[in-house]
Amino acid sequence: MSLHTTDLGDRGSRVVFCHGLFGQGKNWTQVGKQLATDHRVTLVDMPHHGRSSWPEEFDYVDVADRVAQLLDADDPVTLVGHSMGGKAAMVLALRHPELVARLCVVDMSPVDYGGHAGEFRRYIDAMQGMDLDAITTRAEADAALVDAVPNNTVRSFLLQNLRRDGDGWRWQANLEVLGRDLAELGGWPEDDLAGTSPYEGPVLWVAGETSPYVSDEFAPAMERYFPRVRRVTVKGAGHWVHSEQPEIFLEVLRRFVAAEDRTRLSS
Repeated sequence: MSLHTTDLGDRGSRVVFCHGLFGQGKNWTQVGKQLATDHRVTLVDMPHHGRSSWPEEFDYVDVADRVAQLLDADDPVTLVGHSMGGKAAMVLALRHPELVARLCVVDMSPVDYGGHAGEFRRYIDAMQGMDLDAITTRAEADAALVDAVPNNTVRSFLLQNLRRDGDGWRWQANLEVLGRDLAELGGWPEDDLAGTSPYEGPVLWVAGETSPYVSDEFAPAMERYFPRVRRVTVKGAGHWVHSEQPEIFLEVLRRFVAAEDRTRLSS
């Protein structure tokens, strides 16, 4: 089972990005290119997404361990994860702390969200319900999805997963497994992590001001697993913080990564 990656930059410490549900590594391209002037950047297509393999099921421990195979204890990374990728990054840091020098979690908490999965169920049902044989252009695909997903930004994001396949179209994301295992996606592998020590490295917890995925309610869980956490809330941003406020997000992340470089230079 292989993971597709894109590498940018050839010097400095390594920064690895994990995208969220329905995303691809290229979603981080804008941020990655900015960091690549001073860092080695890796953009990962997570399992079930982009050009990466489709395992038989979705499981955060499995996903985290697959991403861990891309890393090296002799070259620990700053690991950045958004949404689903944030949970995978947290599990990776907990299970393989020697691989992660610093962790940045973007708008996600180490909790089971339960009912919050409703909007994603709607998206998956709408995407699976499209008659791809009747689609001839992307404009037609957009029109077919507009009733179920009226938000232009979200709809455009979802349609990035639509790919030409010969004379027809196919979804690049593994909608069957993601839909079937949606409870796992919204959950948190508490039992699998029982007895796992907290991650002792620095953690930056970035929240969108209007997003429900990071709140004071979830802070105790975050602090239990990640005692060195620092929370930053980005005003004017929802769940897709890095897309909605890219300049602010980049500055916050750049300072966080720079702190790691200063630590390495002084050691």
